[in-house]
Amino acid sequence: MGNSLKAILAFVPSNKCQKYLLEDLEEMPVDKMVDLSGRQMRRLPVHICSFKELVKLYLSDNNLNHLPPELEQLQNLQILALDFNNFKALPLVVCTLKQLCILYLGNNKLCSLPLELRFLQNLKTLWIESNCLQYLPEVVCELSLLKTLHAGSNALRTLPPQLQCLQELRTIWLSGNLLSEFPPVLLDMPFLEVIDVDRNSIRFFPSLAHLPGLKLVIYDHNPCRNAPKVAKGVRRVGRWSEETPEPRKKRSGAVIEITLDEKPLLPPAAKTQAE
Repeated sequence: MGNSLKAILAFVPSNKCQKYLLEDLEEMPVDKMVDLSGRQMRRLPVHICSFKELVKLYLSDNNLNHLPPELEQLQNLQILALDFNNFKALPLVVCTLKQLCILYLGNNKLCSLPLELRFLQNLKTLWIESNCLQYLPEVVCELSLLKTLHAGSNALRTLPPQLQCLQELRTIWLSGNLLSEFPPVLLDMPFLEVIDVDRNSIRFFPSLAHLPGLKLVIYDHNPCRNAPKVAKGVRRVGRWSEETPEPRKKRSGAVIEITLDEKPLLPPAAKTQAE
């Protein structure tokens, strides 16, 4: 089915057209996953909301800017991908899906996040990169089980001190923001394993040698006058990193080989995630 035809059918509410759009997806798949990425949809077919045992729903790379209230029926949903769409605000119905563990919101037009996000207390991975955020919404600091936060390519200038409440947080990606100094709150987060502040405006780095959990710090493309000091065995990617006391190791791209629990380094639109 051509993309232009899909885009037209997305507007037609008749059951026949919606069935054609879903390509005869009448029953919930055995693997409890529905992937409607790249369908040029402007609205989600409500029929999908009848799959009450659904666990994974991929809606990446469409033209969505709202979601039907019937989405609340998907109370078993653990993974929801809404990246590469046209959301200017997160639909509140998403905040009713209390079993969500992974939420992809990257590459939209979000300027804030609703307070209701705090209801997603099972959330472990949150992607909010490439939006219009000028500050990190404090409600993110209430997601007590959050383990991975991708907030790159926004317009962040600082981070809220409440972030240190996230004692489960292990990786934070802040590349491509407007940070003029290394966020002080990160110095009080000893369990962090990966810190990425690549492509910011940081001129000076404090010592990170006191962070016992740190494994990797990416600080390249900053106008810094020094490299951050790190403990032995911690990998650094950036200017002067070859001056580390530990043996030099071959790099392979921006992200060095490192084994973490949280897997995806590419958005779900790049397909296929193993969660």
